[in-house]
Amino acid sequence: MTFSDDELDRYARHIVLPQFGGAGQQRLKSSSVLLVGAGGIGAGALPSLAGAGVGRIHIVDDDQVDVSNLARQPLYRSEDVGRSKAELAARFAAERNPHIEIVAVDQRVDEDNAENLLSGHDLVIDGSDNFRTRLIVSDMAVKLGLPLVSGAAAQFQGQAALLTGQPCYRCFVGEAFDSDDCDNCAELGVLGALTGTMGHFAAMLAIRHLAGIGPSDAGTLHLFDGVRARWKAITLVADPACRACGTPG
Repeated sequence: MTFSDDELDRYARHIVLPQFGGAGQQRLKSSSVLLVGAGGIGAGALPSLAGAGVGRIHIVDDDQVDVSNLARQPLYRSEDVGRSKAELAARFAAERNPHIEIVAVDQRVDEDNAENLLSGHDLVIDGSDNFRTRLIVSDMAVKLGLPLVSGAAAQFQGQAALLTGQPCYRCFVGEAFDSDDCDNCAELGVLGALTGTMGHFAAMLAIRHLAGIGPSDAGTLHLFDGVRARWKAITLVADPACRACGTPG
């Protein structure tokens, strides 16, 4: 796989990094990422993924732009209200980088389509806004052996983690949230800048993993306190009884 002159200019700041180089950029170019959710987290992650040169990005979201989204989702404009987020996000990414493949999927992830949507990718980023979708995505990522980056933000608190099997997201949240009627930012509120912070950080975790930069960060939950402007990292523990990644019997 070779780079065009435009790509060499475009990715020059990556390629000169000794920890990254041409090999890391090649790995990104050959990678396929599924982005679940084109809301606050997705709107932060997508510019970084597209700009970095991830070769193929599928964006899954069945929502339309609402005026309340505009304070924290910079992919969209006032005139986009009522239009498909997935399609608008895909257009943004394609205009940002013509060397990558972008696919918009105007669907909601559920038990029936999850395997088809996740299959064929190298990594999944989940920025969905409810536990039901998050658990469906996590369980399928475990089943398919796909690394998952999970990102979330509510009020002033953000979190992101790379999960590569054990522990999985279900180990973290347990069985208590399998419904889709849990609190989300519509009820709790969220600082607009926080969603971008966590979205870009989720993309950073994905890029590090795909390009093979640094030691593995799998199983570490990164927490950001937006009130105090402080980061904290904790190690997640695998649940042996987890019905997704645990050992049967």
